[in-house]
Amino acid sequence: MLSRKGIIPEEYVLTRLAEDPAEPRYRARERRARFVSKKGNCNVAHKNIREQGRFLQDVFTTLVDLKWPHTLLIFTMSFLCSWLLFAMAWWLIAFAHGDLAPSEGTAEPCVTSIHSFSSAFLFSIEVQVTIGFGGRMVTEECPLAILILIVQNIVGLMINAIMLGCIFMKTAQAHRRAETLIFSKHAVIALRHGRLCFMLRVGDLRKSMIISATIHMQVVRKTTSPEGEVVPLHQVDIPMENGVGGNSIFLVAPLIIYHVIDANSPLYDLAPSDLHHHQDLEIIVILEGVVETTGITTQARTSYLADEILWGQRFVPIVAEEDGRYSVDYSKFGNTIKVPTPLCTARQLDEDHSLLEALTLASARGPLRKRSLAMAKAKPKFSISPDSLS
Repeated sequence: MLSRKGIIPEEYVLTRLAEDPAEPRYRARERRARFVSKKGNCNVAHKNIREQGRFLQDVFTTLVDLKWPHTLLIFTMSFLCSWLLFAMAWWLIAFAHGDLAPSEGTAEPCVTSIHSFSSAFLFSIEVQVTIGFGGRMVTEECPLAILILIVQNIVGLMINAIMLGCIFMKTAQAHRRAETLIFSKHAVIALRHGRLCFMLRVGDLRKSMIISATIHMQVVRKTTSPEGEVVPLHQVDIPMENGVGGNSIFLVAPLIIYHVIDANSPLYDLAPSDLHHHQDLEIIVILEGVVETTGITTQARTSYLADEILWGQRFVPIVAEEDGRYSVDYSKFGNTIKVPTPLCTARQLDEDHSLLEALTLASARGPLRKRSLAMAKAKPKFSISPDSLS
């Protein structure tokens, strides 16, 4: 039933049904913890922070960083507490002036139509949100009431500015725009211009552009210094190449960003066999730019572990010209095809150029052999009989 609804793939359901309960089950090897998830979230937990007061020094940023339920709770409680606080002030003024139980011949009240705490609470709401139903009003009898009126208006404006600004910033946060900036699920390593290159594909689903878009890449791995110091997250910047040149990209259509694996690359000694056993390798890709419609700087991140890098594969083309304009087929965004690639490190390829020459010769013979076989199959066969020779 779940497979019909698309919740669980059918292949998985059939596999589970075919399992033999008597057979022993082996636990899969535990995967390396990511430093950055595929969605761009940093997998870092901050513990034992003693100076918690630093967060209160920047209250606005703290409110923006809170989750939505906490923000809405603080938004509601800030208004309720201010209404109750000033309702108590209005009730005390009315009580001190004798307006709660007026008698005949008494002076004019400080605030008209306040006879209980409920009416004082309603008047506090009317003042702070400037409703003004017309039944209650401040008179000239009490200067203290005029002062409380001014203070409550100022406090109400400050609460409105802070809370509404906080909600606006939460709805317009930069990571919202990053939801439509996509990366390929896998990265590939193949030959390009005679050099081994690490390649990935990036695209933007929206028509509004990312201005001044730049892309950076880092290799994060566990290393040990010559002095014996263990660095659990050693970050190394590596250059990225694209058709424009440099780190700036013009992200109108999906682009293939590549890094040439040369002598200065941390991937110089990476072999195909290392992709299945190199558990300490993680490559982080960061795309940053300015949103065209809002002017807010946004950043999209992803990462690739060693087993998410495909050796000897290339991305298929997804941009085609149709009806006088270019069309992008996002259904093939992450599709790859196998291509001839040497099964050696970039260092070995640089030291022994015969590997590249042999691969080039083998790839050139492949199409010629297929063409000769096709011609042989298409060539008609003639039979000569003895009668035709006489």
